[in-house]
Amino acid sequence: MAEPGAGRRKPQLRSPTYAVRAPLARWLREEAELAARRERRPRLLDVGSGAKPYAPFFDGAVAEYVGVDVANPAAELEGTVEDIPVPDGAFDLVLCTQTLEHATDPARAVRELHRVVAPGGRVLVSTHGVQVYHPNPDDYWRWTHAGLERLFRENASWSAVTVTPASGTTACIGMLVATYIQLLAKRAHLRPLTAPLIAAVNLAARTIDGASPRLREPGPGTIFANYHVVANP
Repeated sequence: MAEPGAGRRKPQLRSPTYAVRAPLARWLREEAELAARRERRPRLLDVGSGAKPYAPFFDGAVAEYVGVDVANPAAELEGTVEDIPVPDGAFDLVLCTQTLEHATDPARAVRELHRVVAPGGRVLVSTHGVQVYHPNPDDYWRWTHAGLERLFRENASWSAVTVTPASGTTACIGMLVATYIQLLAKRAHLRPLTAPLIAAVNLAARTIDGASPRLREPGPGTIFANYHVVANP
């Protein structure tokens, strides 16, 4: 049996969400390597932790990995991103992946992320730019890079906020095409036949983005499936 979250740590081209999952896994693996090089091992809080799919990346790199979530037996703490049940400045690293779009109050959520991170710490957030509606149980928000940066800068005193598209415009279009291929195939009871086609779409999109830096940089006419935010208190 595969370990929980294995598909997120090693996403396959046949996945419709490859454009989100592959860059996210690569980014968090790099962040884990940075954490491992710290003089003192940091404490990490995973907000909206789910099955803690990225915890194995941080094995040996952090002193403690604590999950907080709602109605989740895999989490150590019960709470939402708007109301995190830990003291001020309790964690050196705060991780919040694919959760902000489900928050009822994103501004309050950002203030909470700032409250719980220690001075000199690091908050790592990923959330959607473009995605189909996916209530879990609710789905409220989508952002541009400018909107995300404004959300953070207007809520709490961050010393630095960096917002980066996770993948390029063509990858985003490919994700939407792949998603609707899967949905149509599901209705036609042909879902097992879609994997090669979805893989081909994702591979082509990744290749095009790789050949054109302008498709990976925010600007007029671009769209992005996901963003990575690094915020420092």
